[in-house]
Amino acid sequence: MNLRDRIIRESLRLFSVKGFLGTSLTDIMQSSGTSKGGFYNHFRSKEALFTAVLSESRKIWREKNLAGLDDLNDRPLEKIERLLDNYRGRYLRDTEDFPGGCVFIGLAVELSGRRPHLASEVIEGFVRLKAMIERYLLQARQAGQIAAGVDTGQVAEVVFAGMLGASLMYSLDGSTSNLDRTVDSLVRLLRGLAKA
Repeated sequence: MNLRDRIIRESLRLFSVKGFLGTSLTDIMQSSGTSKGGFYNHFRSKEALFTAVLSESRKIWREKNLAGLDDLNDRPLEKIERLLDNYRGRYLRDTEDFPGGCVFIGLAVELSGRRPHLASEVIEGFVRLKAMIERYLLQARQAGQIAAGVDTGQVAEVVFAGMLGASLMYSLDGSTSNLDRTVDSLVRLLRGLAKA
């Protein structure tokens, strides 16, 4: 791994635990084994690093959460179930990349009042996630897998909020049983929409 990539990976882990504002350049240099000059050879500022870390975080998020969804092309409800299962097992429980839990929630909360331009970059991912869930629900309705009267926007909102809530609670209490209970409840909600 080259120095630039190491700085990004170590910063991702630090931001996950300490936040963006709570992570100093000294923390970043120490954990990535570089000097100030080494840092500035690759990033013009800490905010430029933030953009690179956010991009890497999204890449990891996609790899972990979207795994296997392409195999379920004509089963959009099952895609959401797989997404939820991946979110629980492959993403939230990933202490290697995200030792402090969901980096996106932490950064959005931390930055919303203090660096809103950075928070808006994080929130953009939440908007896309909710839109993806609603798109799958619309596909399920169009395929006749759920009733025509189902408000897909409302269901997408509940699933999305449930995911964020599960993530927040898991980062607070570390309880896999509570995490499982929340995700299983969301799956039961989706299965309740399915036509027999």
